[in-house]
Amino acid sequence: MAPREVIGIGWDVAGHIDEVGPGVTAFAPGDRVIGVRDRLDLSLGTYAEFVVLDATADAPAPAGLSAAAAATLSLNGLTALQALDLLALEPGQTLLVTGAAGAVGGFAVELAALRGIRVVACAGAGDAGFAEAVGARWFVPRSADVAQAVRAVVPGGVDAALDAAVLGVAALGAVRNRGAFVSVVAGAAPLPLRGITVAEQWVAADPAALAQLAALAETGRLTTRVAETMPLREAARAHRRLAAGGLRGRLVLTG
Repeated sequence: MAPREVIGIGWDVAGHIDEVGPGVTAFAPGDRVIGVRDRLDLSLGTYAEFVVLDATADAPAPAGLSAAAAATLSLNGLTALQALDLLALEPGQTLLVTGAAGAVGGFAVELAALRGIRVVACAGAGDAGFAEAVGARWFVPRSADVAQAVRAVVPGGVDAALDAAVLGVAALGAVRNRGAFVSVVAGAAPLPLRGITVAEQWVAADPAALAQLAALAETGRLTTRVAETMPLREAARAHRRLAAGGLRGRLVLTG
């Protein structure tokens, strides 16, 4: 299926269905959808006016959200959701989220808090207000000794860490013995010291999970953040802006 008026950056997409393939019954032309291209081995991603996606890579877009806001959900929201599923924490357990003000980390904090998980957020000192607003119970600045700062508020260490800021061993030091650790960046996972289970999470399209994210965003329980929108022809400028760092929210290309 090919959404038209494509809005996205990287592998996220939001727009309207232009046409559906044979046997597709879940969607019809004109439907508003969000989707993700999880074939990360393909160089084009969603940098195109029309994008062909499997029906299983789409879900209805959240009502009441702009296409730009909806386009920020899929890739990072799914990554955060699936990383939390992999950690399999119970309500009341503790989780460190590094990069807690970033695209993946922000969703991870909010989704974890919705599950009743007690979150320690680690980000820039100026991001404490955001982290607390989306559900973090504690905040530690990234300028601190992360393991020491986390263990000061959670004696013995947290049950798990979701490392979106590529802190590696520094974040692993905050996890209790035989806890769990998930990295969302390729090659950034540290050695599984002290019996800690260490894994990498790569996104996989999942229509039910996408629909869950859309429902949470539609009802205001999941916060979308658009840093800036740019026309598709300015993709190179968007990448330069992304490389410069310091973004709070997603860059969105509009076509």
